[in-house]
Amino acid sequence: MTPARMGGAERAYQEHWARLLALLTAELRDLDLAEESLQDAFAVAVDRWDRDGEPRNPAAWLLVTARRKAVDRLRRGAVAARRLPLLVVDDGPSSGSDIPDDRLRMAFTCCHPALAMPGRVALTLRYVGGLTTRQIARLFLVTETTMAARITRAKKKIAQAGIPYRVPSGAELPARLDGVLAVIYLIFTEAYAPAGGGRLVRDELAAEAIGLGHTLRELIPGDPEVAGLLALMTLHHARRDARTGPRGELVRLPDQDRSLWHHDEIETGLGLIHKSGARPGPYLTQAAIAAEHASAVRAEDTDWRSITLLYGELERLTGSAVVRLNRAVALAEAEGPAAGLALLDDLDAALPYHHLLPATRAELLRRLGRAEDALTQYGRALALVGNDAERAFLLSRRDELLEVPRTGK
Repeated sequence: MTPARMGGAERAYQEHWARLLALLTAELRDLDLAEESLQDAFAVAVDRWDRDGEPRNPAAWLLVTARRKAVDRLRRGAVAARRLPLLVVDDGPSSGSDIPDDRLRMAFTCCHPALAMPGRVALTLRYVGGLTTRQIARLFLVTETTMAARITRAKKKIAQAGIPYRVPSGAELPARLDGVLAVIYLIFTEAYAPAGGGRLVRDELAAEAIGLGHTLRELIPGDPEVAGLLALMTLHHARRDARTGPRGELVRLPDQDRSLWHHDEIETGLGLIHKSGARPGPYLTQAAIAAEHASAVRAEDTDWRSITLLYGELERLTGSAVVRLNRAVALAEAEGPAAGLALLDDLDAALPYHHLLPATRAELLRRLGRAEDALTQYGRALALVGNDAERAFLLSRRDELLEVPRTGK
């Protein structure tokens, strides 16, 4: 659903949920109470806004209503006398903080080094990125039940260890930076690979992630990985208008109209890479890969051998199975589909729920003329894919192989 067709409460959820949840959590010092109170406020909004119309300032209305709902919840419990004073807060930025964005402050607060990295990143995605447990599970390639348990453990750890809900000082920021970088990147990843629905690209979520990246670079201007992440997101986002066709269908990178790319943004991304002047880490290496794609005037000009080498370095740095999957795609372009297919042999255990693994196998098998095997892999990919646009693309590719014309129904 496009923003113009959304109801007021649904539009407000997409635009304001993450920021309001960050504000409430900072005020209440209680993740569950903040989330439950904000959910209560949105439930009221759905009913009242449909009847009386959307308020002039939806975010302010929701924040006031959520605070009142928090008061109601606290009054029903024994902790009211201790917690109610926390609701008397200044509506402006937190005093004494060097971090100028509410969500970024909350990200540094949640990414406490006492929490295991997967737990702190998942928790921050929930409370800063506003992603659902299902969306986060997909990003981590685990089941929704596993991710729900991981988030619950992180919240319990915060409560049991007495981890304070406060903005860390400047000296504490480096220990939390890796987690914050991961959160921003995963928010951006969700924008370009939504777990469900009909939209292939969520522009507003991508813009939020890039905005956080700019703010982070202003906060830590000399860090090469901060610059690398911002470059990576900028280069990917520069291709946004060519990624989908007139009906919202997926357009593969080789088939994109490169005149639709935002070349001023590409220049900005390339400049960020060149100014870093450091030994590449994971984000700078990914940015270098994106730069190879963005610099190719035509699809056939793409330097796939350089991209394959960069993916090899990225796999060495990260040990990621998803990176191996991408390296296989690049290797197939550089040396042929058989070479790429061989690189996928041992990935099933690492990527059991990732539809792109069987989808990639299907494409490579297709190029090798192994139609029956390709059809089997398309079927596996269709069983795993959640996004409607990606599903439609996979169906079209499968049906082309079957030589069955689609009716559009």
